[in-house]
Amino acid sequence: MTVMSQPHEVRRQEMADRLIGGSMRRSYNSAIDIDWDAPQDPDLFYLPPETISLYGTPLWEQMTHAQRVELSRQEAANMLSRAVWFENTLNQGLLRAMLYQDPTSRNVHYALTEIGDETRHMIMFGRTVSAIGARPYRLSKLEAWTVQRLPSLYKGLLLWGAALCGEELLDDLQRKYARHPDLQPIMQQVMRIHVAEEARHIRYAREGVLRRLAHSRWYERRLARELNGIAAFVLRRIFYDKEVYRRCGLDVGEAMRQARANEPVNAIRRESFRGLYEFFEDIGMMGRFSRRMWRRYGFLE
Repeated sequence: MTVMSQPHEVRRQEMADRLIGGSMRRSYNSAIDIDWDAPQDPDLFYLPPETISLYGTPLWEQMTHAQRVELSRQEAANMLSRAVWFENTLNQGLLRAMLYQDPTSRNVHYALTEIGDETRHMIMFGRTVSAIGARPYRLSKLEAWTVQRLPSLYKGLLLWGAALCGEELLDDLQRKYARHPDLQPIMQQVMRIHVAEEARHIRYAREGVLRRLAHSRWYERRLARELNGIAAFVLRRIFYDKEVYRRCGLDVGEAMRQARANEPVNAIRRESFRGLYEFFEDIGMMGRFSRRMWRRYGFLE
């Protein structure tokens, strides 16, 4: 790890100042920056077709174009619905951390700025689900119980690691496909806004990981190194939801089987995970259990 010549706290405050400046120059308000009333083309997809779970499978080949578009709409609604609860838990984690920090610090001010961004994202995601004519995907009672307890675990390295796991992979996918020619304009607009603002959040979270690593105890490092693999299970759950296939009128069991075995789509997700994986490997944040989990759920070969 590179040793910084500047005092640590000075460097941290300067980075927060730059991020706040970036937020002032380039932030969005989806209420006015998205054309919510624009007509949607029935032939265009709500997610890039090559990223849809059943793309290229025998089931996909049997579907009409309208059925494929509907599958993309349901998968988009599921992903957006799940993103709302993730942003919710991340905001709670940041707020809890601030209880122990200096409220005059520029670092705290940027954290509050990010919370504002994430709150607007939650509104944007919810409004998008409604705008595309889908019903939201709700958490089960067990999922809701689990999610309510996540913020209490978001401390130190676990907070910053969770932020990266929840942000980087989906950000990479959106960055690659936001200008896809077969994508609905409303989804292009949502992705572009999210990518532009998420770049700052990812930089902040990476800095948080590196800063905490330099000052954490061995057991905190070991816990974070192993537990980040749980994110693989959560992401897999987002990508493959039985209710999506049920709403599309598909054979749920067969759809799940074919989707999970869909190597081309799995390869796209592995590629999107590569940057985060290399970062974690570089700094010693990828343990035996976490590596096994990422591999088991299809993000590593």
